[in-house]
Amino acid sequence: MSFPCWISPLRRVSVLGAAAFLAASLASAQSNVALNQSGAPALSPGESSSLQVADSMAPANPFAEPAEPAAGGGGSAAAGQQYGGGGLWSKAKSNFAFEAGGGFSAPQSNSITFGGNFTVGGGVNLNKHLAVLAEYQFIDDKLPGGLIAEADAQGGHAHIWSFTLDPVIDLFPKATNDIYITGGGGFYRKVTSFTDPEEEEVCYYFCEVYEQNVVVAHFSSNQGGWNIGAGYQHRLGGMYGDSKTKLFVEARFLDVLSPAVTGLSPNGSGLITTVQADTKIIPVTVGVRF
Repeated sequence: MSFPCWISPLRRVSVLGAAAFLAASLASAQSNVALNQSGAPALSPGESSSLQVADSMAPANPFAEPAEPAAGGGGSAAAGQQYGGGGLWSKAKSNFAFEAGGGFSAPQSNSITFGGNFTVGGGVNLNKHLAVLAEYQFIDDKLPGGLIAEADAQGGHAHIWSFTLDPVIDLFPKATNDIYITGGGGFYRKVTSFTDPEEEEVCYYFCEVYEQNVVVAHFSSNQGGWNIGAGYQHRLGGMYGDSKTKLFVEARFLDVLSPAVTGLSPNGSGLITTVQADTKIIPVTVGVRF
């Protein structure tokens, strides 16, 4: 075989080999680009932008934990409203006011003597300085000896029930130790009773005879009345003086506008008594308000 004839086939093989190598290189480059777009590691630091695009296009991980809500976002507020953490009811409830207390009563009229009192009330705080309370009060006082002797009885007492509307003005609403003034008026019922000791027999497993005071005569009256007074209260807790729980002690001047009684025989019992008009008392009460 001559040299020119041998070189021609060799040239053809070289051209075909070069073409095959070029095709393989192009296919490898295309496969690397496809891997980079599907989330494969970056080929070089300069290709970070292509990785970010790949991350944004990647499907979500079904096992990933949910992202936490942003602090102060609307999610917690919506949850609070859903479960009653806020809204009109919570605001209205924070304005409710209650009180309960008891103490003693000092007489300012000669128709009663010292006794005790019990008070309970509820209402609404209109603002930090003013609350309005509806109060129920019960006063139990003894009768003076002269009135009992005049009625020819052995003992006696006066009971006063009242339902009143009483504003409370708070002078220092944010102070731990506070002073307030109060007063109001309403309906009062007074019942004056005379008692005598009587023997009674009580039987359980065995019988026993003992003495107890029994009402033998009484008279009553329904009328209006008014009161005015002041008090001291101490707040329990609260960093900024905003606690609603307070211990209080107060004194009021109370005037029950009861009618005069002259030469009355209660219940036709034959007991004669005379009682001046009006019943004036100073109740001193210790209690809690919130």
